[in-house]
Amino acid sequence: MERLKGKVAVITGGNSGVGEATAKLFAKEGAVVVITARREAALTKVAEEIKAAGGEAFAVSTDISKPEDPERLMELVLKKYGKIDILINNAGILETGLKPIDRFLDEDLDRIVETNQKGTMRCMRAAARRMQSGASIVNVASVAGVKGCGGAAYVASKAAVIGVTKHTALRFQQTGIRCNAICPGNIITPMTTGTDPAVLDPDMIGAMAAHSNLKTPSCTAEDVANVILFFASDESRAITGQVIAVSYTHLRAHETDSYLVCRLLLEKKKKTIKCKRVGYLKSKTYTACTTTSGENQRVR
Repeated sequence: MERLKGKVAVITGGNSGVGEATAKLFAKEGAVVVITARREAALTKVAEEIKAAGGEAFAVSTDISKPEDPERLMELVLKKYGKIDILINNAGILETGLKPIDRFLDEDLDRIVETNQKGTMRCMRAAARRMQSGASIVNVASVAGVKGCGGAAYVASKAAVIGVTKHTALRFQQTGIRCNAICPGNIITPMTTGTDPAVLDPDMIGAMAAHSNLKTPSCTAEDVANVILFFASDESRAITGQVIAVSYTHLRAHETDSYLVCRLLLEKKKKTIKCKRVGYLKSKTYTACTTTSGENQRVR
């Protein structure tokens, strides 16, 4: 307890999933948590739950895809609390359908990059200008950004976050502001489980499934929050510029939040997947494919 006592932490995407779990954990560890997200009702609910448990929370409705919002947020936090010790860049969105490089849509790319890449960078810029030595920035990227397992637009956005993490660590190594990234793999959150399997690109799923191991367990939001806590605390004061996977295994091509939809689909056997090639989704543990004539076969 009190590993973050006296710290002021800004957590984007703090209204659900990893952001919510991180905010509640930070509050238990003594931090003042400023949680931000677009959905104000859900954000307020999380803040009230933190307060009811004895923590201190401040909810600020923010859309990091809007250029002016991150600057407004950080200035508000500085005026209210006098400092920013920790920034957790957790806000992000998924690409719909796992569209590969030869099928991605410009509108998807613009929408995803605006939040996942530009929004993250804007928050980092606004916070870093107000941070002092000893501060910590933790970016929530994805294994997709390391292994390419996901839709092209999403993969590109998360790879960019990893790159700017290393850039930021280099930029501030002399001033004592640390920056690290974590890469969740399979993780169960409202965002990952809310994807419609019917819109997933069959070729991309097939490519990802070829490297699958369904025996690997999925992470929870709390698993990821625990790693974020370490990077945010002074216990990791000697660590900067590092990218750590949180996936119960060494980095495999399939270990990504985008792939969770296919994984759950296979485990629960509630759906069928249409694949364009016979045997394209075969592995040692399951078979999911269709015939060349297009007749669906149930996942088994």
